[in-house]
Amino acid sequence: MSLLTTRALVLRETKYKDADKMLTVLTEAEGKLGVKARGALRKGSKTVAATQFLAFSEMTLYGSRGRWSLNEAETLEQFLPLREDIGKLALASYFAELMETVSDEDSPNPALLRLGLNALYALAQGLYAPEHIKAAFELRLMCLSGYEPMLDCCGVCGEVDITQKMFQPEAGYLHCGTCNSVDIIKKTVPSLPLCDGSLAAMRYVAKADLKRVFAFALDDPAAQRRFYDAAERYVQAQLERGFGALEYWKQVTR
Repeated sequence: MSLLTTRALVLRETKYKDADKMLTVLTEAEGKLGVKARGALRKGSKTVAATQFLAFSEMTLYGSRGRWSLNEAETLEQFLPLREDIGKLALASYFAELMETVSDEDSPNPALLRLGLNALYALAQGLYAPEHIKAAFELRLMCLSGYEPMLDCCGVCGEVDITQKMFQPEAGYLHCGTCNSVDIIKKTVPSLPLCDGSLAAMRYVAKADLKRVFAFALDDPAAQRRFYDAAERYVQAQLERGFGALEYWKQVTR
């Protein structure tokens, strides 16, 4: 049996038997783990708060034969404002779904955990518009997961000074309008038009310090829409799937 003490974010909780939970957590030390929390649903349990969905906690786990169980846990942050707003909670659930999708066991990615915590804090405190946080989170999450798009020049002809800017979500690169019909560009997902503002936002998010990844202004509504659309389409094209929590967020905020 081995013991592990690590800080972890609860990405999923599922009731198991009468008083137990099965958790999916994103840890600093081990990446994504499945954890059994015995008695977490029992009245008076000391771990009830620390094992809630989206709780960030310090956990002591014991493992045997690749299976982990919770020994004790202390809550570090609960992001309580998220639980008071259905729209924010739905969007936070989408963030958790994304983190669970791109993370793996035995593959720690501390930067991904920090990004998730920063996004949840910014959303809970209302530091930026939810759509702004969402798009920046989506794009930077993809960069941290090995899917950083090519945004410096046209991915087909190499031109740096691009007049008609297009983004190809499936191919993962910027391209110019004159290269739009080139066979190398995949056509399953259409290319998306960008402007100076939306491209500048994408470039900033891809390279900014994690502490500052949301700290930029994009005031033009048209540029905002292009940036938001490009980030969401990129996630869906690269991960090749949809997300139920995203669709629910759109329904409750429509």
